[in-house]
Amino acid sequence: MKIREKFRELFGGGGEIYAAPGRINLIGEHTDYNSGYVFPGAIDKAIYCMIKPNIKDKVRAFAIDENPDKVSQYSEFGLQEEDIPVDRWAKYIFGTAREMIKSGAAIEGFDVVVSGDVPLGAGMSSSAALECSIGYALNDIFKAGFDKMQIAKTGQAAEHNYIGVKCGIMDQFASCFGDAGNLIRLDCRNMKYEYYPFDPKGYKLVLINTMVSHALGSEYNDRRASCERAVEELRKVHPHVKTLRDANLITLKEISGRISEEDYMRAEYVIEEKTRVIDVCLFLDRGYYEGVGRMMYETHAGLRDKYTVSCPELDFLNDRAKEYGVTGSRMMGGGFGGCTINLVKEDLYGEFVSRTTADYEKRFGIIPEVYDVVIGDGARKL
Repeated sequence: MKIREKFRELFGGGGEIYAAPGRINLIGEHTDYNSGYVFPGAIDKAIYCMIKPNIKDKVRAFAIDENPDKVSQYSEFGLQEEDIPVDRWAKYIFGTAREMIKSGAAIEGFDVVVSGDVPLGAGMSSSAALECSIGYALNDIFKAGFDKMQIAKTGQAAEHNYIGVKCGIMDQFASCFGDAGNLIRLDCRNMKYEYYPFDPKGYKLVLINTMVSHALGSEYNDRRASCERAVEELRKVHPHVKTLRDANLITLKEISGRISEEDYMRAEYVIEEKTRVIDVCLFLDRGYYEGVGRMMYETHAGLRDKYTVSCPELDFLNDRAKEYGVTGSRMMGGGFGGCTINLVKEDLYGEFVSRTTADYEKRFGIIPEVYDVVIGDGARKL
């Protein structure tokens, strides 16, 4: 295993290995930070870290998968607020450690090598996987006593305070709480969750990667600000409204002239999406996958036309899926690149993948990567 070899080369061996997975999300995009429902699952691709305490009162970190032509693979930094490293990948490690320290954990210096097979920038939340892998590891080796929910919230706080992305909790939650063979319906208002066995007979779940990388930041925060502006106006009319979870299309229409058209459409998408998650749960209970697929297509249309986080490459893949008879397809993740998630009948799978990848290469000059989805376990020590 390359992570062992690199760790031994740099730090002399003796570390422990931890893993935290990336995630898919069947439905419920951009609803977590609006206190809505999401429906994610951990996948069988993960970020791994090999780690051990050192006596140097600093962190020595190496990222195997970073491109040395673009960014340094090695970073060394302290654990005080002023010690924040320059490289973005190292900020995830630093931020996770700092948030644990701020919550009372006695984190000291450590050596770590990170690697993984979660595609970077593909919308499978490699960043949350890194945060949760590090958080789970630090919690174990320094006996911090955090539970899985605390580890997930630590990762979210690191994203907010050290990366500058005001994300919801879904990605870190799925990475920590994943369970093989099960999707999770999470209520982001009260953090109650329920596991849903997911084994759609006669169907396959497949991701197609546009190979368009995205680094979310200002665009993501801008969408969140739109939702907050809508809530601010809604609260003037309906004081009980704390987030868009508490609104409906009727109450939203009452403020249509008091917010921008852009903010209105974004709020409208979120309100509609929270209903789609509930509908998908009912459809899954009945084994009605055509209904699940219809909701996926509706989500993509909303993300494209109202929330405006899609891109030509994602729309092209979504159009091909519809043309080739795929049951359901949508963009997945924060947007502006990454993957489409597709619910495909098994007898259409081979033709869909071969035709779509050929079409995409012809249109964009890029061969997209294809990943069959296997629902896996959450963060753990190996």
